[in-house]
Formats: sequence, C-alpha cells, structure tokens
Amino acid sequence: MAKKMAFKLEGSKILLSKVCWSKKNAKMKILLYFIIIFNLYNTSLIASDEIINKLKEGKKIVFIRHAIAPGGGDPPNFDLYNCNTQRNLSKKGVQQSKNLGYFFVKNKILIDKVLSSEWCRCKDTAKFAFKEFETFDGLNSFFSEKFRKNKKNQISKLIKYIENWDGKGNLILVTHYVVILEMLDKTVTSGEIVVVDKNLNYLGSINKY
Repeated sequence: MAKKMAFKLEGSKILLSKVCWSKKNAKMKILLYFIIIFNLYNTSLIASDEIINKLKEGKKIVFIRHAIAPGGGDPPNFDLYNCNTQRNLSKKGVQQSKNLGYFFVKNKILIDKVLSSEWCRCKDTAKFAFKEFETFDGLNSFFSEKFRKNKKNQISKLIKYIENWDGKGNLILVTHYVVILEMLDKTVTSGEIVVVDKNLNYLGSINKY
C-alpha cells in the first residue's frame, strides 16, 4: 500500500503517492518531478505578482536593505561625513541599485517619498535607484557598539514617522539589516525589498528584480 506524502508549496498542497522507483515507473518519477518544479516556479510568479499589485495600490511601507557592500559592520575609523571611512557599494551594488529602481519604473509603482539612512551605502543605493531622496536618522545603523545607544530613540522615531505618514503612494525606506530585523523581525539580503502595510503587517518580499 502506497504511503502518501504531502508536499507544501507556499500555501498550496500537492498530495503524491510514495512509489518504488523501479524501471517500470521511471516515467512516473520524471512526470512527478516536473509537476513539482512547475508548481514551485508558478507559485513564485504568483507571489511576486501579488506583491507588485499591492505596491500598485499605494500606501505601503517599503523597507529596503542597502545594495551589495562587501564586508560587515563599519570600520573602526567610521566617519558619518566621510564615505572613504565607510563600507561602500561595490560595482555589483551600484548595478543592483539601478536594477532596483528600474523594477519600480517598469511596474509603474507610485512612490510618495524615499528616505535613506545617513550611511553612504544607503544614500548611494537611494541615489542610483530613485535619484531623489531625503536622509532620516531614524533609519541609521546601530550595529556597531558606538551606535548601539541610539537604537531605542531611532526605532521610536521611525515608528512615529510611519504612524504620521499619510501619502497616497508608497513610502520607501532604505536602511540596514539591523533596522529591518528590529522593526519587522525579518532577516534580509542586500537589496531585498520587504513590503508591509502601515500597521507593519508583512505582505511579502522581493529579492530578485
């Protein structure tokens, strides 16, 4: 008697029978393999389309981690006003930023305002992606020990800004891993987009654009 196995594919379930993979059922194995791959791919496309449609509705909060900047944390001689003392975008990071901006343009996603951390890697991400932006210290990193004391005040300031924001488009926040983790309890890769509503309810993420 065949044992049934349930495969959960992002919210949908495919019920398959566990069979003995002999020569007799080799064709069935290949068929089932392609069914699984197709559903994984198709589910991913649907999820992306859903997020894009939500962004087109406007009034969403869009957290974006800065693009690729090799290394971790900040150098010991970090100076907020001197980009040469900071981790900066690589060539891949610059291109990733441009691709990020094109994603919003090609999908005709309305942007109300772009805010960026004061760190150079975030400002450069915002510049190459969106051209126009404003800096906001509530988005600054508090990863390094010398900035950790700012965490509570920054998060409070950021939450208040979001609560008071009432734009028709989307609010773009270019920031850091630690800020997104603290605000949304989400881990993110470089350049990843995390979409939430004004109450910070998670709607979806995009890391390929």
